[in-house]
Amino acid sequence: MEEGRKQFRVVKLPTTLQDLSALILILTILPLCQSFDYGEALSKSLLYFESQRSGRLPYNQRVTWRHHSGLFDGLEQEVDLVGGYYDAGDDVKFSLPMAFTVTMLSWGVIEYGDQIAAAGEYNHALEAIKWGTDYFIKAHTHPNVLWAEVGDGDTDHYCWQRPEDMTTSRRAYKIDENHPGSDLAGETSAAMAAASIVYKKINPHYSHLLLDHAQQLFEFGDKFRGQYDNSIGVVKDYYPSVSGFMDELLWAALWLYKATDNEDYLNYVIENAHSFGGITWAITEFTWDVKYAGVQIIASMAFYLCGLRHDYPWLSRDGLSCLFTNDGAFRN
Repeated sequence: MEEGRKQFRVVKLPTTLQDLSALILILTILPLCQSFDYGEALSKSLLYFESQRSGRLPYNQRVTWRHHSGLFDGLEQEVDLVGGYYDAGDDVKFSLPMAFTVTMLSWGVIEYGDQIAAAGEYNHALEAIKWGTDYFIKAHTHPNVLWAEVGDGDTDHYCWQRPEDMTTSRRAYKIDENHPGSDLAGETSAAMAAASIVYKKINPHYSHLLLDHAQQLFEFGDKFRGQYDNSIGVVKDYYPSVSGFMDELLWAALWLYKATDNEDYLNYVIENAHSFGGITWAITEFTWDVKYAGVQIIASMAFYLCGLRHDYPWLSRDGLSCLFTNDGAFRN
């Protein structure tokens, strides 16, 4: 059920976490109009995340027909994997699209926090982000270990049941040094780095904790390279990494640069962007799988909008800012 790969249509409501996070980013930049209540749309989009929660629900849970679920996730593996978000209408927790969701939610708050606050939804947006990052902290049990999935898509799709009543497999799957997953490690690093920016002034201790995990995950993903779906075969039918892992490593490095101002991360992008791909052509897809469009936008903001310049020919020849020009064609 790869909802993230389907294009949005006017008649189709977004049904997955990553769809909703992208919608929230869009809603915050749309002008208010008498014909449409975008504030209500934003509120209901954030409410959706509460309906997708796994684990022990808080006292202020607004979706009251949901209850505690998945309270023994990770028990077989002797690790606490309670929490996080279910995927779409399933009871499986897929970490790659979940991490992308948190990255996009965080990006929306970073860029349009004032507008979200004006709509009265700032705290709900923060809660949606933290519900994801709290889970990632649990799932990152060792600098070079990250739990990637809880549940089984095949058995889950055979049975339509509430998560509170589920009887399907809760087996957990991980990536590590011998079973690499640079794409998953990179996206989770990006999510935690972006969230660390959101929480930097609100909760400095939590922000620092997120940043520490983000840096460890980036180092893990870069040192032990490989696609996570080659290490975890059961995910191939649901969230395969078609684009590979190079886009996620660039994506993570840029978010770490934004979070730390450490130019080592920026230099990593400069030195690897050409060989990693995604900068010399127009990108028309931006999903949980393909991050090159996001890489282009953030790199453009750094190199052009912020006035940074480096002596690398491809920066001017191919134009990282292609998405800001005519359908990807760079203008001299």
